[in-house]
Amino acid sequence: MSKRRVTYYYDADTGAYTYGLGHPMKPHRMRVTHDLVSAYGMLDKMQVVHPKRASPESMTSFHTDEYIHFLNRVTPETAEELTYHGTRFLMGEDNPAFEGVFEFCSISAGGSIAAAQRIASGATDIGINWAGGLHHAKKREASGFCYINDIVLGILELLRSYPRVLYVDIDCHHGDGVEEAFYTTDRVMTCSFHKFGEYFPGTGTQEDKGMGKGKYYTVNVPLKDGITDEAFKTVFEPVVSKTMDVFRPSAVILQCGADSLAGDKLGCFNITMNGHAHAVQFLRSFNVPLIILGGGGYTVKNVARTWTYETACALGVEKDIDLNLPWNEYFEWFGPRYRLEVPANNMDDLNIKDGSLDKVRFNALHQLAQLPCAPSVAMHDVPRESIGKHLGLEVEEDREDGDDLDRRLAQHARYLYKLQEATAGSEESDEDRYDSDGSSYRRSRKRMSIVTNRYIDVDAGKNVPRRRFFKSAAKWDETYGRVRLEKESVLDPEVNGMRTGGLVALMEAGGRSRHAKDMNNDEDWEDGASV
Repeated sequence: MSKRRVTYYYDADTGAYTYGLGHPMKPHRMRVTHDLVSAYGMLDKMQVVHPKRASPESMTSFHTDEYIHFLNRVTPETAEELTYHGTRFLMGEDNPAFEGVFEFCSISAGGSIAAAQRIASGATDIGINWAGGLHHAKKREASGFCYINDIVLGILELLRSYPRVLYVDIDCHHGDGVEEAFYTTDRVMTCSFHKFGEYFPGTGTQEDKGMGKGKYYTVNVPLKDGITDEAFKTVFEPVVSKTMDVFRPSAVILQCGADSLAGDKLGCFNITMNGHAHAVQFLRSFNVPLIILGGGGYTVKNVARTWTYETACALGVEKDIDLNLPWNEYFEWFGPRYRLEVPANNMDDLNIKDGSLDKVRFNALHQLAQLPCAPSVAMHDVPRESIGKHLGLEVEEDREDGDDLDRRLAQHARYLYKLQEATAGSEESDEDRYDSDGSSYRRSRKRMSIVTNRYIDVDAGKNVPRRRFFKSAAKWDETYGRVRLEKESVLDPEVNGMRTGGLVALMEAGGRSRHAKDMNNDEDWEDGASV
């Protein structure tokens, strides 16, 4: 194989986080993988980079401001309050608000963004970030163990320099978050090979082909239980080859979710380590800039084995490594065989039994045949820095300047904001919610659990008071040319006994009147209404 420049992104802190006792997702698998990669001596053959952690500002290029702000401040103790009793942001038990969740997300997203930037600059040919690949995260909520969609953030970074990007997903679960993000554009083609049926997330049929300009640029290959290496190869190679020929991507992102391996705790395929790694080898052969990401995978020792072998495939040295594992810190985990392998089991391949694989392959190729040529894109010079940074308006982390008055004013502003947040509410309907991007969404949509593969009903917050934002007792009186309170003829300078002016007292009250009559007859909270 030809020699390729490979950059490997790793943050030692990523393995220190935990989703909680008994949770299937184990971030420690990244530490085990790294230790095994190091034991094989592969770190010397590639550039190892400690990625810069993603900032909240960079995350909002896809996610809503409200959601990022929530992740930045949620803790296990405040989760119930900040999620409005489990009806927003984190719904169900798949995505707990564990300690350090935002830092964990910033590591994952930072590696994928850094890989995309390095690929776009031409400094590397292949970027590897095993902490990434969290493809279920949505614009405004977590899903399927995923909080921040680092894949979407990486693709958006690539689109600043490249006209077309191909996303290939071999996770056992459908890559619904990435598909949803680029469903209406022809600059990104998503191609997902996944289990479909009564299985999380319940999406990914071949009827989902994209919409608008993105029609036919969403390719889904739904599979059944027990697919083997040979069967998977017969559908993966022709579909990806046709995709590369028709779409002609400038860069490719491959999500290597390891839950499609045989014996995975949440998976249902019968693919070996070599069959899984074939996807890396096949896409590498096209000599197109490639980013390799992690994803699912819940049998930790098999995840570490496979991602280590796929790192060797990216380097082109898979034939040179010894399949007998070298000594490493986690050597005893890989017993009793202590080999770099994930063997197949005795599952029946339902794709072959009923002949559905041929039909799925035919439908996918027929869809791709309807795309006559690669879409053209008008490219412009990409600014090297944001407008905010160019104008000096970007907030720098750990900045220590500013006098004591600035800090006190900021503290007072936060106090007032919290006061308003506690007493104000919104007049939006029970069905719809609105975010900073102006979009609305309905809360009644059912969500499926990735652990049980069953739909869960999200309690819309019965018997929880409905909040009304920005309702104030203050009104502008054009006659007097000043602010006045409701139920008052003119703004009283004696409000709350303060002769310095009612406006000060009004600001301290969060824009609400503090008269006893108002306090005893507060209309901002309506018992029995849903959030």
